[in-house]
Amino acid sequence: MIIDKAEIIVTSPDRNFVTLRITTDEGHVGIGDGTLNGRELAVVAYLKEHVAPLLLGKDAGRIEDIWQYLYRGAYWRRGPVTMAAIAAVDMALWDIKGKAAGMPVYQLLGGASRSGLMAYGHASGKTMPEIFDSVNEHLELGYKSMRIQSGVPGLNAIYGIASQSADTGDSAVRYDHEPARRGALPAQEDWDTRAYLRHIPTVFEAVRNEFGPELPLLHDGHHRMTPIQAAQLGKSLEPYDLFWLEDCTPAENQEALRLVRQHTTTPLAIGEIFNTVWDYQQIIREQLIDYVRSAVTHTGGISHLKKVLDYAAQYQIKSGMHGPTDVSPVGMAAAMHLGLSIHNFGIQEYMQHGAKTNAVFHQTYTWNDGYLHPGDEPGLGVTLDVDEAGKYPYEQAYLPFNRLADGTVHDW
Repeated sequence: MIIDKAEIIVTSPDRNFVTLRITTDEGHVGIGDGTLNGRELAVVAYLKEHVAPLLLGKDAGRIEDIWQYLYRGAYWRRGPVTMAAIAAVDMALWDIKGKAAGMPVYQLLGGASRSGLMAYGHASGKTMPEIFDSVNEHLELGYKSMRIQSGVPGLNAIYGIASQSADTGDSAVRYDHEPARRGALPAQEDWDTRAYLRHIPTVFEAVRNEFGPELPLLHDGHHRMTPIQAAQLGKSLEPYDLFWLEDCTPAENQEALRLVRQHTTTPLAIGEIFNTVWDYQQIIREQLIDYVRSAVTHTGGISHLKKVLDYAAQYQIKSGMHGPTDVSPVGMAAAMHLGLSIHNFGIQEYMQHGAKTNAVFHQTYTWNDGYLHPGDEPGLGVTLDVDEAGKYPYEQAYLPFNRLADGTVHDW
């Protein structure tokens, strides 16, 4: 199975996606997701100018060798652009191998370790009535676990509130339930940590009182707290039995999580912006986290993230793979195949894509009674309609950024 074509396809149905399409001399076609929210064209250039020419003539069956060739052979390693590009190649090669074998990818990874993948949705609102409505809507969609994000009194627009509309003109229009906004410049949001720390425990108290103790609840701090603030929040949320507190403090400073651990037993999920096993080395070895949050798309593909999760399994740390709508259906399918096969699966984030995206990416994975399954079609089980993709050219878009009341740029 010699690679004779590697095409990069950029499409923007409900949002921007980057897809690598590899074809072999035997006619097998594999696709991989290289989407990097707000920096998509950087990955396109890396794939088009540097990676695709290296693939031609290679044996598509040598997945590990090609992975090492692209990672070690470039000398410049790691980082989101490099690892998203490698992930796109890796997914496409697993897709091809599955099709050649006549098996879904999870079978090639050792078979299923469970019958389905528990998934959580995103419930949010600027007010408690909005949050309750959002939880009920997600329950009706079949979700049995819920991430709760709330507005904060006095703040106009903050991360995680799907219904908000910041006063920034046309660029404030959200698309596909994502905070990225189409426009020439990033939108500005506001932040006040002390107000947030006062308000969030009252939100979870109200949600628990309304929906009872059995519903698993999650929350994303999105890197906005110092270590001591994160410890304070984790401790204040203990009465509400969170499934996890996500990205409570910027984890590039991995030792900071020791302080958080000293003060709270709330489980911690970390790693949404991590790209390699090296980012996790200390916090897994010292058992400073409970869930690995990386996306297959941003962490070098199935091959590399499986190694991260195998390492985590030694310490009873589970998966919590990133699954927003800025991961394409191809990346979501890859996460499902990996999650179904590993023993230490925890939970899968699952935001449902819009109708236009689903028309571009035809999926065979299923969502039933709160559980996902990747399906049993050979390969990843997702096909790209190239003609449909061509109807939606790239549109410039950025994630927002935060400023404090005094004008200081803050972690978003």
